Amino acid sequence: MRILLWPLLSAVILGLILTPIAIPILRKLRFGQNVRNDGPQAHLKKSGTPTMGGVVFIVNMVIMTLFWGEFGFTMGLTVGVTGLYGLLGFSDDFIKTVKKRSLGLRAWQKMLGEVLIAVLLIFGATLALGRGTDLAIPFLGTVDAGIFYYILAFILVAGVTNGVNLTDGMDGLAAGCCFFSYLGYGILCFHCIGQPPFAGVSYETLTAFAGIMAGICLSFLFFNHFPAKVFMGDTGSLFLGGGLAVLSILTGTEFLLVVMGGVYVIEALSVIIQVVSFKLTGKRVFPMTPIHHSFEVENGLGWKETKVVPTFWAASAVFMALALFLYFN
Repeated sequence: MRILLWPLLSAVILGLILTPIAIPILRKLRFGQNVRNDGPQAHLKKSGTPTMGGVVFIVNMVIMTLFWGEFGFTMGLTVGVTGLYGLLGFSDDFIKTVKKRSLGLRAWQKMLGEVLIAVLLIFGATLALGRGTDLAIPFLGTVDAGIFYYILAFILVAGVTNGVNLTDGMDGLAAGCCFFSYLGYGILCFHCIGQPPFAGVSYETLTAFAGIMAGICLSFLFFNHFPAKVFMGDTGSLFLGGGLAVLSILTGTEFLLVVMGGVYVIEALSVIIQVVSFKLTGKRVFPMTPIHHSFEVENGLGWKETKVVPTFWAASAVFMALALFLYFN
């Protein structure tokens, strides 16, 4: 269990050292958060809070993974893909905060970036690692999906990265939920150590990586809990979503991620349902999306942010437990 806990603890310590250094630098560079005017009114006071704290995530992950992981293709693909998602988010944040273009990257630019990184991950796993196109389906066993695997894998990767991005809308929300998701994957990968390797994957490296990512989330909560002193930005949210996608693809647990990341699935679906409903009927299904805002706005449940966030953390913990139950049974 040390290969999970020591990387986790070391990432927490490094995060607690780096983040206080980064906050004044981000403030000096005027990397401040832009808050949407049509959102909850309580969020307007968050405007100007330093953002792009996800830069610390990237630095922490690279240093700790190089220290704790095993050098090889698993490490290269894991660090490379996760880091690229972080850099894509950084580009989006940079345009928003420095170029003062509120929407950041244009939709086609962001989509193109996500597609290219997803292709690198999926084909890197299937071709270079010989992962194949098998899909493990709970209760049904393993099936060879053939060409459909690539389609399903791409949908999964796009869904989880954007789902985490959508979840990052309240102080501590995404970091807390991702902590449980990564902890769950750390336990899963640790259980695989010593078993015949899946497609030549280093489970030791993935266990350490999952622990490091959980530690990154935990350390960030010290500064991102309400009231937040810093936000992760798209740099952090795409980075965290990308890391989960890497773990699911390399461990062959694509369907299990839908359960492990149940919160992100619900967040993404709420936005899709809202958009489709409004375009077809002119009516909104939810008071506001992503769904966590419906818990907060006055025409929704009217909860305070400090009540909504722990509720979603608890939901993420339940999804983690359910995913592990399905995996071990």
